[in-house]
Amino acid sequence: MCQAFEEGIEAVLKSSKSVEQRRHQIVAWVKEHGQSQVEDLAARFATSEVTIRKDLAALSQQGLLIRQFGGAVPVPSSTGPNVGPSQFITKDALTNLTVSPAVNAIGQRAASLVKAGSKLVIDCGSTTASVLPHLSHIDDLVVMTNTLATANYLTQSDKEPTVLMVGGTWDAQSQSFQGAMAEQLVNAYSFDIAFIGAAGIDVNRGTTTFNELIGVTRAMAKAADEVVVLASSKKLTHKMPNLELSWTNISVLITDEGISDEDKLNIENQGVTVLIATPSGE
Repeated sequence: MCQAFEEGIEAVLKSSKSVEQRRHQIVAWVKEHGQSQVEDLAARFATSEVTIRKDLAALSQQGLLIRQFGGAVPVPSSTGPNVGPSQFITKDALTNLTVSPAVNAIGQRAASLVKAGSKLVIDCGSTTASVLPHLSHIDDLVVMTNTLATANYLTQSDKEPTVLMVGGTWDAQSQSFQGAMAEQLVNAYSFDIAFIGAAGIDVNRGTTTFNELIGVTRAMAKAADEVVVLASSKKLTHKMPNLELSWTNISVLITDEGISDEDKLNIENQGVTVLIATPSGE
C-alpha cells in the first residue's frame, strides 16, 4: 500500500512538472513567434485545445501572456510578469484591436461585481466587451447576449458558462440582433446584472444614442436587478438626441479618471453609483 501511495505521489509530481514545463515553453514560443492560435499551439505541444486554453488562462492570470479570442499574444516588453492585466495595452476580446489600459480597467472593474452563479445579460459594444476576459475565472455563469462575437468568445471559456443567444434581426451597424423578437426573448428572462454600453452620456438625462434601435437595450435593463453602464469619460462630451436609458433606470456607471468631479456629483445626485476604474486597480 505504501509503495502504491508513493507511486501515486510521484505521478502527480511528474504531471505537475510536465504542465509547468509546457507552459514555460508556450510563453517562450509566443514571445518568439507573436500572435499564436489555440489550434496551432495544441498541434505544436501535442495536446488538446481544451488543455491549451487552460494553459493560456493560467498564464494570462500570471501576466505572462495576453489572452485574446482564439489564442494569445506576448506581453509588451515594457511590462513584466508581475504587472496586472489592466496595466498594459491589451486587445479587444471581439475585434482583436488595441484596447487602452483605461477601457481594460473598466472591464476589470465591472467583472469585480460578478459572483459565481450570476445571471448576466451583455449588450453589444466594444466597452461592454472589455468585461469578457475578466469573467474567465468565474464559475457557473449564465450569460445572454445579442452579439455573435460575444457568444463565440464565451463558449471558448474554460469555465464553460451557459450562453443564451438573442434572436431577431441582424443590425450591421451595431453588429447585434435587434427588433421585436429579440426584445420578447430578453423579456422572458430575469438577470442579476445587465452590462450596457453608451454611445453618449447626458449628465442630466442618461445614456444617449443616434441609433433608434434601443428596444433591446431597454429590455435588458428592465430584466435585470442591477444595470451597469460601462463608458469612457469621453462619452460625456457626446450628447445625442435619442435617450436610451434614463438615470432612473441605471444602477451603476463605471468610467475612467477623465470624469470631472462636477459631472460625477451630478450623476450621483440622481441615484447612480459612479465607480472610477484606474489601470493601477486602486
